[in-house]
Amino acid sequence: MPGPRIAIVGCGAIGLYYGGRLARAGHDVHFLLRSDYEHVRDHGIRATSIHGDFEVAAVHAHTDAASIGPCDYILVALKAIANEDLPALLAPLLKDASLIVTLQNGLGNEEFLAGHFGSERVAGGLCFVCINRTAPGVVDHSASGLVSLGELDRPAGERLRTLDAMMRASGIESRTTDDLARERWRKLVWNVPFNGLSIAAGGIDVRAILADPGMEALVRALMAEVIAGAAALGHRLPASLIDEQVEITRPMRAYKPSSLIDYLASRPVEVEAIWGEPFRRATAAGAEVPRLEMLYRLLRALTAGT
Repeated sequence: MPGPRIAIVGCGAIGLYYGGRLARAGHDVHFLLRSDYEHVRDHGIRATSIHGDFEVAAVHAHTDAASIGPCDYILVALKAIANEDLPALLAPLLKDASLIVTLQNGLGNEEFLAGHFGSERVAGGLCFVCINRTAPGVVDHSASGLVSLGELDRPAGERLRTLDAMMRASGIESRTTDDLARERWRKLVWNVPFNGLSIAAGGIDVRAILADPGMEALVRALMAEVIAGAAALGHRLPASLIDEQVEITRPMRAYKPSSLIDYLASRPVEVEAIWGEPFRRATAAGAEVPRLEMLYRLLRALTAGT
């Protein structure tokens, strides 16, 4: 019997890297591409990685979803700012048993997809990874790599556990969780301060942020507010996560977060998903998050022209 058919929707760094590892392991992976289509079709995917460099020479590359057809798994790696395009984009890829797994940052993506396709079809994947697309079809993976998979408002089911096993067999560090919402907030503990301050402080990398004692103190304060916001919503995260996240960041050296790369390239930044929605949910639940609010409003102003 043929194995599951997988669609990768959004082929930036995340889509190319994780989709590439699945394809290299022999899975039936189809990539929906835009600007990189001709290069990937002709030259494949190449990745430099701390877990071993790899290439995928022959890639199932497509420019429209209809040519891919119905899939068992649809991995969404587009930026959250493109969510309004997803209902039309994903429709040709769906069948009754399809599982849509959003690998996007921030809050609200699963709920958006569930509103269009039903919650029973929706799951999320949190990619705890340092990765950048450096050229068409080329990615550089410099740290971490864990994917935490969970379903929307229910424990991880058989379909998601099968995907988890496929990922692990493909050389991807993967796990499942029965509390996807908690994992979303766990990732925000890193994303809110480092993605945000890298832009707000004038375009600096994580090494420069941690090299300044005052900036590190602000990182820690923002992390504490994110943890408080999560707790107000019933998602308990340990205070020790602050030290843990700071210490895993130090070896990243001059890593530029994805939001900073988008900002420097004058591309839209996922301000609402990463900062706006967490701020709104936290304050609605009664948490006091003044630094998060200030960072959110500052990023809105700074990115208004992108």
